[in-house]
Formats: sequence, C-alpha cells, structure tokens
Amino acid sequence: MKTMSIFLAFLFISTTLNISFCGGSSYRGCIESERQALLRFKKDLIVDSNRLASWTSGHADCCTWSGIFCDNLTGHVLELNLSSPQYRSMLGGKVNPSLLDLKHLRSLDLSVNDFSGQIPKFLCDMHNLRYLDLSLNSFQGIIPHQLGNLSNLQYLALGSGLDVDNLGWLPTSLGRLDVDNLGWLSSLSLLKHLDLRGVDLSKSFDWLHVINTLPSLVVLKLRSCGIHYFPQLPIVNFSFLETLDLSYNHFEGPIPYGLQNLTSLRYLGLSGNYFNSPIPNWFYRLSRLQGLRLDDNWLKGTLGILGNLTSIEELHLSSNGFEGGIPKSMGRLCNLRSISISFVNLSQPISDVFDIFSRCVSDELEILDLSGSQVFGQFTDRLGQFKKLHTFSLFYNSISGSIPSSLGELSSLKYLGIGYNKLNGTVSEMHFSNLTRLLEFNANENSLIFQVSHHWVPPFQLRTLVLSSCHLGPQFPLWLRSQKHLEFLDISDSRIKDAIPTFLFKIPFISVNLSHNQLYGQIPNLIESTQLEVLDLNSNNLSGSMPLISFQLSLLDLSNNFLSGPIFHFLCHKLNESKSLEILILNNNSLSEVIPDCWANLEVLKVLNLANNRFTGKFPASIGNLSSLHLLKLRKNNFSGTIPVSLKNCTGMVSLDLGENEFVGNLKAWVGERFSRMKILNLRSNKFSGHLPKELCDLSSLQILDLADNNFFGTIPRCINNFSAMMTKSSDEESDMSYETFESTYVSTYLEGELLVNKGHMVEYNTILKFVRRIDLSKNNFFGQIPTEVTNLSELQSLNLSHNGFTGRIPEKIGDMRSLESIDFSRNQLSGEIPQSISSLTFLSHLNLSNNNLTGRIPSSTQLSGFDASCFTGNQLCGPPLPNNCIVTVPTVNNQNKGEKDGNEDEVNWFFVSMALGFIVGFWSFIGSLLVNRRWRYLYCQFLNSLEDKLGSVVRKCY
Repeated sequence: MKTMSIFLAFLFISTTLNISFCGGSSYRGCIESERQALLRFKKDLIVDSNRLASWTSGHADCCTWSGIFCDNLTGHVLELNLSSPQYRSMLGGKVNPSLLDLKHLRSLDLSVNDFSGQIPKFLCDMHNLRYLDLSLNSFQGIIPHQLGNLSNLQYLALGSGLDVDNLGWLPTSLGRLDVDNLGWLSSLSLLKHLDLRGVDLSKSFDWLHVINTLPSLVVLKLRSCGIHYFPQLPIVNFSFLETLDLSYNHFEGPIPYGLQNLTSLRYLGLSGNYFNSPIPNWFYRLSRLQGLRLDDNWLKGTLGILGNLTSIEELHLSSNGFEGGIPKSMGRLCNLRSISISFVNLSQPISDVFDIFSRCVSDELEILDLSGSQVFGQFTDRLGQFKKLHTFSLFYNSISGSIPSSLGELSSLKYLGIGYNKLNGTVSEMHFSNLTRLLEFNANENSLIFQVSHHWVPPFQLRTLVLSSCHLGPQFPLWLRSQKHLEFLDISDSRIKDAIPTFLFKIPFISVNLSHNQLYGQIPNLIESTQLEVLDLNSNNLSGSMPLISFQLSLLDLSNNFLSGPIFHFLCHKLNESKSLEILILNNNSLSEVIPDCWANLEVLKVLNLANNRFTGKFPASIGNLSSLHLLKLRKNNFSGTIPVSLKNCTGMVSLDLGENEFVGNLKAWVGERFSRMKILNLRSNKFSGHLPKELCDLSSLQILDLADNNFFGTIPRCINNFSAMMTKSSDEESDMSYETFESTYVSTYLEGELLVNKGHMVEYNTILKFVRRIDLSKNNFFGQIPTEVTNLSELQSLNLSHNGFTGRIPEKIGDMRSLESIDFSRNQLSGEIPQSISSLTFLSHLNLSNNNLTGRIPSSTQLSGFDASCFTGNQLCGPPLPNNCIVTVPTVNNQNKGEKDGNEDEVNWFFVSMALGFIVGFWSFIGSLLVNRRWRYLYCQFLNSLEDKLGSVVRKCY
C-alpha cells in the first residue's frame, strides 16, 4: 500500500512538471506530416493582410501557428480555429482536402469567412470531430447527408446568416444552404449544440420529429429557416434544452402549446413571426426562463402573465399589439436587466413606468427601450434611481416638460435617446455631471435650450451627438472642441449664427450635419479630413468658392447657400485620384461658368444636382463616365447645346431633369431604349424640337413626364399606354422609387425632391413624390387627336395638353381615369361635346377647357358646375357654370307619341333653313295676301283658334 502511494505521488509530480521518463521535456512539437497538410491547406486560401503570417516553412513548429492547438504530449493537431475576428480579414478560396491528414482533429472552426460553393463532402470523413462550425460563410446548396457519419459531434453550426443583437437577421451576400430532409441528424446522438440559422428548412416537414431524436440537445437555433408549421409531438425529449430560437420564420396563429413542456428553457426566441394570440397563461411554467424574445409579431392582450417569470433577465416585446400598459406585477422582476417595449401602444405616463421599475428592478436594469410606445407626461426625479442603466431610449413619444437634473446621476449611461418628443426647458452642465461613460446622445426634434459656460469641458467623450432643432446658438458650441472621438455630429437647425470654427474638421468625423443654420464665411478645405464621409451644410449663408475635398467623402450637400465662381478646382483637383463621392448637391447657389470636363474620376457618383445656378455652355461628354448615375438635375441654368450622347451609358438613370435651360435638338430614341428604370423625365422650358420617338413608350416605369414649353411637334405616340407605372399605385410600404437597390442610405432622401407645375403653380414634391403620376406636354406644337390610349393610364393625376394644336374630340372614356385631379386642354382646336363620363372624375379639382371649338351643353354634375366659368370660355358651350343657358323649343303632343325624342339635330337645322326661305318666298304670296284680303284674314284667325285647342308649345331650358 505504501509502495502504491509512492508510485501515484511520483506519477502526479511527473505529470505536473511535464517530466519525461526518457529525459527532457515531454513537449514534442508539431508532427511533420500535419505541418505539410496545413501548408497545403493555406496554399488554396485567399488571405487578406498578414493574418496567417506565422504559417510558413520558416516556423517549423506548426503548434505555434495562429489558430492551431496541439496535444502537448503527442504533438497532434487537435483544434483548428480560423474564425475571422469581427468580420475583418476574412478567408476565401478553397477548403483543401489536406485537412483529412489531421487525423486527430477534434475541433474545426471556419466560421465568419467567405468560403462559397457547396460544403466540402470530405469533411464528412473526419470522424474524430466533436466540434464543427462552418457558420456565417457563403456556402450554398444541399447540406450533405454524410454529415450524419460524424457520430462524435457535440457541436454543429452551419448557419448562413449574420445574427446581430437588436437588428434581427441579416443574410450573407450569396445563396443559402438547403435541406431536402433532416434524417441524417438522428445519427448524431451526442449532439448538444445545433445551429442551422438561415438554412432553408421549408421542404423538411419532419424537422421537429427528427430533432426530437436528439435527447442530449442543449442549444437549438433555427432562426430564419423558412419554417411555417409547428407539428404536434406526443412526447417531447428535450429535457435538457436550454436555448430555443425559432425567430424570423413563418409561424402564425397562437404560440405553440407544446412549448410549455420545455421547462428547462433559459432562452426562448420567437421574434419575427405571425403569432397573433395573447401570451398564454402556461408561460408561468417556464420558471427558469432568463431571455424571452417575442418582438415583431402580432401578439395582443395584456402583459400581466409576464410578472410570474421572476428569473427573467432579458425581455423583448416590441412591435406587437399589446394593450393595457406595463402592469405593476412586472415590478417583481428583480432580475430584469433589459426590457424593450418599443412601438407598442402603452398609452401610459412615463412617471408610472418609473414607479413600476423603481422597486427592486431599478437596482439591476441596464437597458430600457420605450421608443414609439405612446408614453407621455413629464420626467420625475425617480430617473436618478436607475444607477446601472446604460441604454435609455424614448424616441417618438409625447414626453413633455424639462429634463430633471437627476439625469446627471446615471453614471453608467452610455446611450441616451430622447429625440422626437416635446421636451423643453434648459439643459445645463448639471445634467451631465456624472455621465463619464456617455457615448451617444440624441435629443433631436425637441425644444431644449443648452446653456453651458463658454469654457465647459464635458466629462464624456462622445461618438454620436444629434441635437437637431435644439437651441445651441448663436455661437458655435465650443465644448465640441474637447470631443476627440466624435464620429457623428448633427446640430442642424440649432440657431447657430457664426463662422465654422477652425478646430471643427480636426475632429475625426465620419458624418457632419450643420444644415439649416446661419453659418457664414467660407468653407475650409477638407483635403485632410480623410475619415469624413458625409458633410451636409445646406441652407446656410456660406459664401466664397467650392472647397477641396478628400477622396473619402461620399456625400456633399452645399445647396441653398451663396457659393460663387467656377467649380474647376473642385472637380479637377488630383485628376488621377479616384474619388468616393456618391452624392453631390450644389443647387441654389451662384456657381457659374462652364462645367469642366473632369468627371472621369467620379465613377461612383449616383446623384448630381446642379440646379438653379449660373452655369453656361455645353455639358461635357465625360458625364458618360458616370455609369452609376441615378439622378441628374441641371434645372434653371444657362446650359446650351444638345444632350450629350455619352449620357446613354448611365443606364441606371431614375430621374433626369434638364428643365429651364437652352438645350436644343431632338429627343433621341436611346432615351427610351437605355433608361429602363427611369421614373422622372423633365425637359421643361428648353428649345427641344422634333417628333416624340415611339421608343419613349419603352419607359414603362415612368411616373412623371414633363416636356412642356418646347418646340416638339407631331402626334402623341399611341403606345403611351405602355407607361404601366401610370396604371398602378405606390403603397406606403413600397421603397421609394426603387431606391432599395441603392447602396447608400442617403440616396433615397435626395431622390425625393422634384419641382413640378401643378395647377399652374410651381410646387416642390418631396416625400410624397413616389405617389405622383403626371404628364405635361403643354406649350408645344403637337397636333392630331388625343390618343384614346391615354385613358388607360388609370392612376394619372394630372394631364396638361394645353397650348398645342390638338384636334378632334376629347376621348369619350376620359372618365376611366379615376385618379385625375387636374386636366388642362385649353388653347387647342378640340371640337365636339364634352364627354358625359368626365362627370365621374370625383377627384377633379382643376379643369381648363377654354379656347377650343367645343360645342353643346356642359355635362351636368356637381363636380363640373363648381368650376369657374373661365374654365369653359372661348367655346360654343352652354349651361352652368356659364351664364348662357341652352334653349331648345320642343313641341309636345297631348295624346300621341308622348315620350318620343324631339328629332335629331340635323332635322332641326334644316327646319330653320326651310323656314327662313319660306318666309322670304311666301311673305308676299301668303302673308301679303292676308294683308290685302280681309276675308282670308278672318278664315286664318279661325284656323289658329282651332289649332290652339289641339297643340301647345313648351320652352325648355337645358342645364
């Protein structure tokens, strides 16, 4: 016994001290065959930077290479971890089968990379694997069934998407993985962790039955898998299941009843489905639950049952139909760390919320998000009790009054969002006294007044500051000088009347918005601001010339200022340096001279607005280099010449506005052929001429066509009914003008503005532009008939064909254009009657048919009679609202032919002609005889008396 004790002690000491019986250290280092296998593996990789710099033949011991973990005794590679940190320096290329030579490999992690194609089947032969993570790559196709051969697997992750906290699910760039069935999973009896997020399971109707055969499962993640059916199981084997994520699938109806048996659950994710029931009462059985996500569903009812989940730490309830507010019972959730109830109709005072959570919850609460939840009332000093609160979001509510000074006691606060409320009063240094950790502060669209001393140095270092519409001026806030890490600054519309300080652009900004102030002076050169991507200085009093910019700037808005001079130095500086500029907005300044031919280095430009300046001359041909251009506005300058042919290279054009210039030439066929995505074409007030090409009808996406005030002639192409976008409505949910295809989040904002003539007045359309459907061909030389095909444009709202030479009748089916709000056909040569169907245009608020050759009565309707008489003058019309009534004499018969028509119009006309001739011929032969012969006069009077008893006459007025 004593000998055995000595032996065990010796064995323990030798193992602890890594002493080998053969002498020296027990560490063997890398196996040569495995080192060679790893080098072959690296050879097929596409590697960014120096990520695998240690993987060289010069480093003999592969166990010291990055991502490699070996057995200290045998030297065999046990783990290979090449997951990319924070989505940087990702690996691509091919996964080489040389990994099969790592016969002792237990863990393989290739997650968060850019491997594509199908999952390599040779991985299914690595039978010693216990851990396999291929998630967050670009693999696609069918998951190989042979993965079922890896019977030692305890961890399997194949998810093909990016799970971002609070942002839901974002798919990767390429396709997604798919399964035809999950039967192979049943062979992995040791599996504890299964992650199939983003894998298409829509064809696998037995998904739950198969997964139910995995009794050791602890974690199951099936987020965004296209599942729409939750089958019922007689027996559930998930006795160890702690994490279940079924978010962002297609479940609907009530929350599945079978979930109540998963009493070991610590996390349950059901976000982003179509559940529409109240929260079931059996939720109290999930007593171990620490995390619950029910956000983005259609759930209803009250939140009372949640007060029983006393273990809960994280609670997400946003974007549902809950009612009744936050119940007092939730004050018992003493372990609660995070709660989000944004965009839920709480209709509750903020003071009540503070009272509920100021019990035991206030000591632990770290995240409180009530954005858009219709919370109202005023803050109370209870705010200062939430000492651990680091994220506080109250955007889009109706909170009023001032901010209590107790805000300054929240020393853990990092993110404060109180924008879009009704706050007022003064904000002073006291409000920020202990906010040393504050990183983001957003109080925009309130009426707060900031009063701090001129030399104040805040205790925080912000990354984001948004105070638009608050009162910071009149001097520029000098305390910003202390913010060394500020990246996003928005102090627009903050009543600043000052020059731009010299220190400002020494701060490493990414985005700066100083618009809608009264800044004056010159804009400093930005050539050294290499981190700056967005600069918005629109609507100020800035003057001088254009500044130089860095190659990194992607958005520059200097509109509505007093900038002057040429833009040669701005465009042509460093011609060989490619710039990142995507959006350039310079409208409403006094910039002048000829546009230089320096557009070649701006190949990523998407939006160019030079409207309302003093530019002259021809637009340069290098505009064709801007193949990414979506919007071009040159309105109201002095440009001349023809449209550059090179513009046809800009095939992504959505909006083209050349109005109010001196452009000449014809409208070329390539406009219709090349601009298939075009929504807006505005050539108003130029000197264009010629026929409209039939290819113009190829612009099926066109919503606004304005060719007014030019010299176009000929007929309107009958294919006008190919403008299919004028037959469909845009919904509120629709992404504006197909802008969803654009990479920049700012592009849609700058495509939402357009000046249009509406009812004779120039009007600027912004956010509602996607709903507008208009055609204006006025003040040209068009002739012929208005094509009947125009009446197929059922969603057209405005049609202006005035000041042309159109002839013929107004289309009879004009009443089919139910959305028409404005019609102007004035000053043409239209004839015939106004169609009766025009009375059915219930939205019509502007009508001008004056100065044509229209005849007959104006159709009777409340809509038309309400227009001014001037809308119909210059025609041969009668009836309201004109003062001249239509008068027709119609004989009536007492006993016969009642209800018959009075006869057609031609017969009436011939009757009056005959009567006139009869008067001339018969006056002396008949009437004259009566005057001479007394007896004949007597007999004629008797005849008239007898006729009076049989016939009568009625005078009818036509309205």
